[in-house]
Amino acid sequence: MSGPNGDPQVPLGEVTGEEDYAALDIMLDQINSCLDHLEEKNDLLHAQLQDLLESNREVRRDFQQQMTQISPNLTDEWTKRL
Repeated sequence: MSGPNGDPQVPLGEVTGEEDYAALDIMLDQINSCLDHLEEKNDLLHAQLQDLLESNREVRRDFQQQMTQISPNLTDEWTKRL
């Protein structure tokens, strides 16, 4: 589909008429493929971020529970500072 530098194999300056449309179609297909790939990566990163945020919330809840068991007064002070 594309050359070694990502350039289309069909040079647009050397084609006319229907070949122009074919070259444009190839380029649009390549762009669409790249956009699909980026969208998949974005969805994966979003899911990983959501997992990380939920994990951090759980760790924070666990930490606060542990602090409450150790010293309720200390937990109140720590919570105020956040």
